[in-house]
Amino acid sequence: MGLAQKIFGTHSERELKRITPIADKVEALRDEFSKLSDEQLQAKTREFKDRLAKGETLDDILPEAFATVREASKRVLGMEHYRVQIIGGIILHQGRIAEMRTGEGKTLVCTLPSYLNALTGEGVLVVTVNDYLAKRDAEWMGKIHEFLGLKVGIVLHDLKPDERREAYACDITYVTNNELGFDYLRDNMAIYKEQLVLRKLNYCIIDEVDSILIDEARTPLIISGQSGKSTKIYELCDVLARQLKQGEYKGEMTKMQYMMQEEIEEDGDFIVNEKDKVVNLTEQGVHKVEQFFHIDNYADPENLEIQHNVTLALRANYLMHRDKDYVVKDDEVLIVDEFTGRIMPGRRYSDGLHQAIEAKEKVKVKRESKTLATITFQNFFNKFAKKAGMTGTAITEEKEFRDIYGLDVVEVPTNKPVLRKDLNDAVFKTKKGKFAAVVNAVKEAHAKGQPVLVGTITIETSELLSKMLTKEGIPHNVLNAKFHEQEAEIVAQAGQHGAVTIATNMAGRGTDIKLDEEARAAGGLKIIGTERHDSRRIDNQLRGRAGRQGDPGESRFYLSLEDDLMRLFAQETLINTFNRLGVDEYEQLEHKMLSRAIESAQKKIEINNYGIRSHLLEYDQVMNEQREIMYAERRKVLDGENMRKSIIKMITDFVENVINRTVNEDADYEDWDYEAINELLIPTIPLPKVYPDENIKTKNELMQDLKEKAVRLYEEKEAQFPEAEQIREFERVILLKVIDRKWMDHIDDMDQLKQGIGLQAYGQKDPVVQYKMMGYDMFNEMTEGITEDTVRLLMHVQVEQKVEREQVAKVTGTNKDDGPSVKAPVKRVDKKIYPNDPCPCGSGKKYKNCCGRA
Repeated sequence: MGLAQKIFGTHSERELKRITPIADKVEALRDEFSKLSDEQLQAKTREFKDRLAKGETLDDILPEAFATVREASKRVLGMEHYRVQIIGGIILHQGRIAEMRTGEGKTLVCTLPSYLNALTGEGVLVVTVNDYLAKRDAEWMGKIHEFLGLKVGIVLHDLKPDERREAYACDITYVTNNELGFDYLRDNMAIYKEQLVLRKLNYCIIDEVDSILIDEARTPLIISGQSGKSTKIYELCDVLARQLKQGEYKGEMTKMQYMMQEEIEEDGDFIVNEKDKVVNLTEQGVHKVEQFFHIDNYADPENLEIQHNVTLALRANYLMHRDKDYVVKDDEVLIVDEFTGRIMPGRRYSDGLHQAIEAKEKVKVKRESKTLATITFQNFFNKFAKKAGMTGTAITEEKEFRDIYGLDVVEVPTNKPVLRKDLNDAVFKTKKGKFAAVVNAVKEAHAKGQPVLVGTITIETSELLSKMLTKEGIPHNVLNAKFHEQEAEIVAQAGQHGAVTIATNMAGRGTDIKLDEEARAAGGLKIIGTERHDSRRIDNQLRGRAGRQGDPGESRFYLSLEDDLMRLFAQETLINTFNRLGVDEYEQLEHKMLSRAIESAQKKIEINNYGIRSHLLEYDQVMNEQREIMYAERRKVLDGENMRKSIIKMITDFVENVINRTVNEDADYEDWDYEAINELLIPTIPLPKVYPDENIKTKNELMQDLKEKAVRLYEEKEAQFPEAEQIREFERVILLKVIDRKWMDHIDDMDQLKQGIGLQAYGQKDPVVQYKMMGYDMFNEMTEGITEDTVRLLMHVQVEQKVEREQVAKVTGTNKDDGPSVKAPVKRVDKKIYPNDPCPCGSGKKYKNCCGRA
């Protein structure tokens, strides 16, 4: 402890002084509230809601609300909150992390801030690490809330969307971190507002906050799936592109012909504009594509995939050149940097162009499955208006909680003094010597009836020790974090006298181990750690299972120089000392210096792991900003907003983009590249051809004139529809379809970019900076693509067309799908119903628009 801490106290001590007066107010209300009848106590909920509606704040009503919950808990569960639990509840309400030792009743603490914050009607989410704990806590603690008139919901893995929506609509909802994160992603893939399950992300309390926000933060949540197209479409379009004939304008496109506004005939199936890297089909070419794919109208929004992929195939074949734009090496298409001429490993052309080139070059076309939606826990939980957490071990990661999540950690003192003895580490030269000592320690404790919990890092170690104990005739249970429900039951029994339990460190987390009288008399629970974990926090969790609520107990870690941590990170001098002393493999050494050296090794790994998580966040920050923009646009569509203003802006933006690309404002108006203007503009906005005009002599005049004509053309299109709402829904449907397809391709392209960006470190380039710059360019390309596709489809839409919302990709799974049990495949009994088949319910609608609607 430094001098400043000795004088002013630690951060936690200073914060506890500020919280004490609030806790005193809650304590002072005990007698008054204990005299209330059940009906009077229950009426407090309505009273608090009325007071909030009249302008009081949650802080104003906190003492009375907490006193209400404490009294309700005493009557319903026979459990009354201790003072330290009230302090913990205040910390959670303030949007902070309460570090409370194992056995201090964190589950009960949570009822205080969840009740208080639920009074606003905006919902409270209590986030747990597994389905078992969510269910247990909701059923157990939910009784308090239900007694006080609040609704409690549980979200479990197998729930259907309607059941999820109902659970999230409750005042307080218990849910796992994975289910919650995936529901957020699925909501942002929904095509109808009615499919959304989540409410606004208001306030969450995260149980085992270190496990969720630190340990699991290295793996983002990913929903993967099959795009509506298989990779075969790239190969088909490549075959078609090779059959089509490149054409050109007949004769020279002279200035005089433009002045005279003569029509220039096109021949062939498509025209290539190398300067602007654009390929356009001629009327003859469109007819050939329609024949090839057996479709009636190429411009139909239903044919968006075909339009996109035909264009890609033509670009790949006629604008992208092998050994100039890219090389083919080891069955892979690699991009060549146009400025340096170097290969750019890992970088892929976006929006499907890379796949089109792969098809052209007859190499494996990648992207049979793809990432449809992804987010890191860091970015997801930072979306909450307020968040809080509780755990037995957070202080070692305090910097990370503060820097990444804006959460500070306050240590809450224990209700009773901790009597557990934490012994120095026992260090051995070999694993063989270490395990022999562990078995001896278990035998000694078992002989006197003292319960033992042996913590292991790996399943392999737990199985090895199990065999050794069986050989010695010691009955024991083995747990390895697979079946949460059985696990919790076995862990709860681990404090019975004579019990021996071997468990991986995470097994049964969140479950109290209660001692019986004989176990208490034999010295309490004995914790044996068989190896130090990379993180001191996980070791502290194991230790913290003993010595709850003033119980006796002891803990010791058994280590060897062959352990990974020691082998890779401990100082060489330590190992040399062992060798110099000629220590026998069964000889036990213990010293404070040894424990300090081990702690130092752990700190090195913690710093390294923090670096990895920060690095992941830096990368995801780029995607996060882009994700926010795209999800906000989608939400406008789902909310049924009138998108006309956005569409008109897209039309004018598209015109502006074409003119900026083709017109040099310093050149005389007669010398502008009218050929390029028409090639870029007319396939998307079918205006009459643009020719030199004496009344339009500046770039701005031309831009304004074309914008006005394009908007007028769209207004004519709108007038064709008998009802305005029909075109408004067309706008929403087309916008949603285009956004989803482009965004999903973009996620995939960004993922490919990230995987290869590390190789950008050559030439002293920072990979993260490169990723940000390239990601920004790719996002701009994507948004331009969204504008162009949306405008083109709407400019060609017909009144009689049916345009329906549909998922652009089919979800095939997530990266967290492994449940505790494997179910046998279900065999189909009935004939498979396809989306466009009549619905079997007899409604007369297509299946996809009726019972088959996701």
